[in-house]
Amino acid sequence: MGTAPAPDSPPTGKQPRTERGRRTLRRLLDAAAEEFGEKGFHEGSISGITQRAGVALGSFYTYFDSKDAIFRELVHDLSARVGSEARSALSGDLRPLEAEQAALTAFLTFARDHKEIYRIIDEAEFVDPASFRQHYETTAARIHERLRQGAREGELRDDLTEAHAWAIMGMNVFLGLKYAVLSDDKPVEDIAAIANSILQHGIGKTGTE
Repeated sequence: MGTAPAPDSPPTGKQPRTERGRRTLRRLLDAAAEEFGEKGFHEGSISGITQRAGVALGSFYTYFDSKDAIFRELVHDLSARVGSEARSALSGDLRPLEAEQAALTAFLTFARDHKEIYRIIDEAEFVDPASFRQHYETTAARIHERLRQGAREGELRDDLTEAHAWAIMGMNVFLGLKYAVLSDDKPVEDIAAIANSILQHGIGKTGTE
């Protein structure tokens, strides 16, 4: 598999130069998340996005050339926000397995607040395969780097590979589907703790609690 794109790769839309422009762009992206999350890409429309955002149609074309363009930007935006939430959760002196638990807790919290991310990312596989692949490759790359760091610190096994990172990501994605989208009746901290107990016995160097 090729090298994953950098997590902070530049967005694809036309970037605003003023604070007012940045606020307008943010409203358009948030409205697009609602529109595509509710209706899907094919049924969603530019007029629906601008109505939700409360902006003129001309403002849309200031930043995006088409519905496809804002969809690509939205996938990038959601992916970047997931990464930002994970990085924020990792502030402080956390041990490697604590970091994985904190990152998953942050993701589950984000997914509960933005359930539409699942539909949008799933549709990206067909609407914009490059963005779909970039989202998962950059997410796996962040996990893989944390695993390598844990191995360097002597707390995780030193044979952890990219496949281990993808396996952890897969677990996290489906936990989010179950406990953020399909139901949200259990504390995210409890779900993250259960996942972490699996990691403790699977990738922890000693295999003990």
